[in-house]
Amino acid sequence: MKIKLAIVDDNTFLARAIEEKLSYYDDIDLKYTVYNGSEFLAKLEKNHNLDLVLMDIEMPVLDGIETVTIVKQKYPHIKVIMLTVFDNDENIFNAIKAGADGYLLKEIEGEKLYKAIIETLQGGAAMSPSIAVKTLKLLRYPEKQESLSVTEDLIELSSREKEVLEQLAEGLSYTVIANNLFLSPSTVRKHIENIYKKLQVHNKLEAVQKARRQSLI
Repeated sequence: MKIKLAIVDDNTFLARAIEEKLSYYDDIDLKYTVYNGSEFLAKLEKNHNLDLVLMDIEMPVLDGIETVTIVKQKYPHIKVIMLTVFDNDENIFNAIKAGADGYLLKEIEGEKLYKAIIETLQGGAAMSPSIAVKTLKLLRYPEKQESLSVTEDLIELSSREKEVLEQLAEGLSYTVIANNLFLSPSTVRKHIENIYKKLQVHNKLEAVQKARRQSLI
């Protein structure tokens, strides 16, 4: 049986490098490579007969952490290995919370990547060594994560930012929010950038979760 696999990465150069590494293994059937999370979800709507996806974290439109959350809710049979250039603590923590099955650095050698795929499909959790160390630290010292919430008390959003965030929480697009609030899409984008900055988050999902925790919306 061939392993049905997809790659989701907005960096075409790195995506090609991963394709190349896997091309030596006959039992890997690379179905497609797409460049952001929403493209991937659109593909899955049509056909979710897939065993595993290698997913980048930092992507436009829909990033890896938001995408893995949706994939795990809708298609729990698909294993997800996050691929990243940086072993950033918060990304690791959020990816694992979102349900990622493994977490690897993109510079991984082909053979190790192949072994990690097999290991993950057998129910293991593949991790690059530096990431495994950081994950253990996060588990041993959860107060490092908690320390993030100490600054949360100081967050203040303007009433306009709250309106934008409330609509964002309902899953509305920038254009729809712009129409609803009589703003231009670029103004909405600017508000969202400010919200992310104030909340110290990188995507919509984190922003909404943090704002709800803080009773901001």
